[in-house]
Amino acid sequence: MTQTILATGGAGFIGSHVTLELLTAGYKVVVFDNLSNSSPKSIERVARLTNGAPELVVGDIRDQAALDTLFESHDIDAVINMAGVKAVGESVEKPQKYYDINVSGSINLYRAMLRHGVGKVVFSSSATVYGMPEKMPIDESYPIGPLNPYGISKRMNEQILEGMTAANPGWRALLLRYFNPVGAHGSGQIGEDPTGTPDNLFPFIAQVATGRQPGLKVFGNDYPTPDGTAIRDYIHVVDLARGHVRAIDFLLSDAAQDNVAEVINLGTGSGSSVLQVHRAWQDACGFEIPYDMAPRRAGDAPESCANPAKAKDLLGWEAEFDLPRMCADHWKWQSANPQGYEGS
Repeated sequence: MTQTILATGGAGFIGSHVTLELLTAGYKVVVFDNLSNSSPKSIERVARLTNGAPELVVGDIRDQAALDTLFESHDIDAVINMAGVKAVGESVEKPQKYYDINVSGSINLYRAMLRHGVGKVVFSSSATVYGMPEKMPIDESYPIGPLNPYGISKRMNEQILEGMTAANPGWRALLLRYFNPVGAHGSGQIGEDPTGTPDNLFPFIAQVATGRQPGLKVFGNDYPTPDGTAIRDYIHVVDLARGHVRAIDFLLSDAAQDNVAEVINLGTGSGSSVLQVHRAWQDACGFEIPYDMAPRRAGDAPESCANPAKAKDLLGWEAEFDLPRMCADHWKWQSANPQGYEGS
């Protein structure tokens, strides 16, 4: 019998790729998304790229009645919670928004799971919970110290799930700490479509390449790194999505233990500097992308890189795609959809 996965936030950048990979793996997927930072066109395109169309239910995880209706009308085997807001800068300006949506909304979801007897959940966490790392690579035992409300909201979710998993018979959770998801599906049909000015390097460079932004600012060239610019562990979003499939496979198998919440890094284990990313993007585009140096931003770490060994040992997962492929796939998406889903 085909098992059904509820994907909250499943129409977003990461969510749409996770939905596609789940369908490809043979799962049935119900997407629950309020479309505040996503488009129903992503789900339409996912349906064209796979043999089975996901079901899209428009709703907000803060709406308890909508969640009850959802669980009553679908036989859900497991949940992947990707719903939430994710801009670090905005979280500093509007912390209440991040705690309301990312924390209170998730609590509503977990309460609904309790009411309806669903006890298997994968949570979309973040490497921001590690704060300002002082040694590399970062494994799951590294000290926790989020520096902004976004990271704090992710850590609060982890703690909530750790407690709920320990307290409720039959509950199992995997807390996936993403490093830096980038790229797009190789078809060029689905990809990142941020509202407003992008906060992150890849979508910003993509908008410079299509003329939506005048030029790239490189924040800091005096870090203790080989070229002076900050280093991050970028992971192709398709690799990340396949990690979620492995996580669901694990949770639904006899290998997973009840009343355990496992923390797992999802990264490549290899970092790239801002200038390395810039050069790889120019190679992918075939033309120069202008940039200027700017002072460091407060709170930016010189380097952040995952130790992904646990993901390989527990889930049998490791990243496959390198930086040139990340840039090429992201450019394929952006050049085919220069204004995102609504402009295509």
